[in-house]
Amino acid sequence: MENKSGEGKQHIPLLSPYEMGNFQLSHRVVLAPLTRQRSYGNVPQPHTILYYSQRTTKGGLLIAEGCGISDTAHGYKDTSGIWTYEQVEAWKPVVSAVHAKGGIFFCQLWHTGRVSSKDFQPNGQAPISCTDKPSKPLICSDVRDVAQFPPPRRLRTDEIPQIVNDFRLAARNAIETGFDGVEIHGAHGYLIDQFMKDQVNDRTDQYGGSLENRCRFALEIVEVVVNEIGGDRVGIRLSPFADYMDSGDSNPSALGLYMAESLNKYGIAYCHMVEPRMKTLGEKVECPESLIPMRKAFKGTFIVAGGYDRGDGNKAVLEDRADLVAYGRMFIANPDLPRRFELDAPLNKYNMETFYTSDPVVGYTDYPFLETTI
Repeated sequence: MENKSGEGKQHIPLLSPYEMGNFQLSHRVVLAPLTRQRSYGNVPQPHTILYYSQRTTKGGLLIAEGCGISDTAHGYKDTSGIWTYEQVEAWKPVVSAVHAKGGIFFCQLWHTGRVSSKDFQPNGQAPISCTDKPSKPLICSDVRDVAQFPPPRRLRTDEIPQIVNDFRLAARNAIETGFDGVEIHGAHGYLIDQFMKDQVNDRTDQYGGSLENRCRFALEIVEVVVNEIGGDRVGIRLSPFADYMDSGDSNPSALGLYMAESLNKYGIAYCHMVEPRMKTLGEKVECPESLIPMRKAFKGTFIVAGGYDRGDGNKAVLEDRADLVAYGRMFIANPDLPRRFELDAPLNKYNMETFYTSDPVVGYTDYPFLETTI
């Protein structure tokens, strides 16, 4: 197949090389962190090895699905963890497979906070959060189910350092597993985002009230993780403009800018931000807000995500609005996405109904590659 636009690989911005700290990337197409709910009993399975290996390219950056940092971190069935010996051992062959193909692999560290239920908590206890206000019920992806969230338990001030430490230990486990680095999940209405957003955080201690106080928890986590494994191995994902899981903020531009500026002092590898147009899950809307002020403020690698295709991904890199572009659904359905972008080849359509099923093959590792003869 000829490249329809007649452009050489070197003229496709997304396929130009990039230096992310100590990591030499051969292109700028990133596998976004994607919950797939196929880690039975919270442990990665052999089929996980194939899934990530399929999506690995030499010099490509992959961000693993969110991994729970502790036994209180889970909010969904069969999501992976990185806090037990068994989980660490199960991740090792996955990481090895990615490295064998020359990929760079970061592990996303996740705590769902109040987006959970007693079914996923130790001893059936209430989920923890910055607040005791529950999130509204959520219509699940297949629309046949509604997730109900119980009132969470508000963390006491003296308990917060323990949660911060859980992130540190999980980061250490990830490096021991062989991951090249970690991404702290500070987006999409989960625990860190709950602390940052004034629609959720109603605390009156040093973790609530002012913007600085609401961001304190996130930055304390960044600090301990950087001290544990080194800033060049640390990224963070943020969604200041999003209102996922009932977590909105009255001034998202100020929140995003404050975080971008504050992160500079830790020398982290990257900041991964979700576009303001992705206000809610899967819904792309036109909006006047932009990530450009955060892009300009943050001194490390800036990754953008949210509704990108080949064309606007190339444009974002060309216009210097991003260094790297993360792709989710498109990468689920097209394991060879960078190759398809190179050839401007047709893309497989994704099937949302199989995103979160338990099947180890269907909707997971059965999306076709381009013919090798192309």
